[in-house]
Amino acid sequence: MTDTATPTRYANGLARRAQIVEAARELFISDGFRAVSLRDIAARSGLSHPGLLRHFASKDEILAEIVAALEAPNEAEIETVADDAVPLEDIVQVARRNQTTPGYLELFMTLAGEATVAGHPTHAAFRDRYRRLLALSAERIEAGRDAGRLPGVTDPRGESIRLAAAWDGLQLLSLYTGGAIDPATHLARHAAQLRGDRLPAVDAVATAPPLPPVPVDAEAAGYRPGRENRRTIVAAATALFARGGFHATSLREIGEQAGVPKSTLLHHFSSKDDLLIAVLEARDAEVSSVPLDDGSDPLERVGLIIAEARRSAREFPGLIEFYVVLSCEAATPSHPAHEYFRHRYELVRAHFVGLFRQLAAAGHLAPGRDPEHEGVWLVALWDGLQIQWLYDPDAVDVAAELSAYFEQVLA
Repeated sequence: MTDTATPTRYANGLARRAQIVEAARELFISDGFRAVSLRDIAARSGLSHPGLLRHFASKDEILAEIVAALEAPNEAEIETVADDAVPLEDIVQVARRNQTTPGYLELFMTLAGEATVAGHPTHAAFRDRYRRLLALSAERIEAGRDAGRLPGVTDPRGESIRLAAAWDGLQLLSLYTGGAIDPATHLARHAAQLRGDRLPAVDAVATAPPLPPVPVDAEAAGYRPGRENRRTIVAAATALFARGGFHATSLREIGEQAGVPKSTLLHHFSSKDDLLIAVLEARDAEVSSVPLDDGSDPLERVGLIIAEARRSAREFPGLIEFYVVLSCEAATPSHPAHEYFRHRYELVRAHFVGLFRQLAAAGHLAPGRDPEHEGVWLVALWDGLQIQWLYDPDAVDVAAELSAYFEQVLA
């Protein structure tokens, strides 16, 4: 009797886990990972909260299982590419499958952002995944270069880093543009450039209006103690949002971190949403020294981009972590920072497209390079490099990889 009951209980347990995972997947896609609680998942699964905890100890554990199942066929395909395959075509095919798999982009980028925090339970697993796939990619790219099939490659290891980074960044951009940015199309174009193929043009990108400036009273107005309290609150919120995400952080925790009572916090910020926007504006004001189109020499602006990346890694590592975690979390349209990031991506993309157009007009762009594609690629590459850097800062140098990219793209 025991022998019969044990397999039955085991099968029932597996079925219940699958039921929980599917309920969580639906909720994470519709409402966003941080906005969903374990109790929400239990209710959707038809379980009690204690009943769910017998199978999963946390939301992170459920999300990791979902993403692992989504990633398994991708890794299998990448690892079994035939020697006579078109170089890098497997990556394009995987990207296309990801884009048509319901929820893949949302869930993968959520976990990729969440797990950049060193204390996250899947941080080491994600770091090892990047190391494994980068090593495999570098080996394949080097073989393709040596066989004369990738003449556009000079540094296989660096190319593998930049390719993986741009892929992550393109997936994130796709979520903020309603699919208008197509990762597979841009990956295919980049692969064709490395192969030396003839390339079609890319549709133009409209110039976006600038982001609104930081309100005057955000920093300058008011008495000095009030300004100091405001800065302290913003700094505390930045640290906590980076560590636990926006939804999981309470105003009470922010007040305790800042050392101010909740009444003082609410005097400066009427809601957590207002505080979030102040944090984002403060982050932009702190780290960005790259001018937009101010009529200066486009080559000088390229140098400023590289210098900005180097300065950010040296002086503002916490803000990079905050930006990565929140930009991935806010990809859900219902998130209060979604519109901010969507608008910001429009602005930066239009700026970089304009920069490459100016470089082309001045004769600085290499033959076959398209300003529309390169503007999108640079946005994606920079964001993706920051993700990789948070996982493996000793192996990834954001400024150096951006510099190597510009060496490829400039005449």
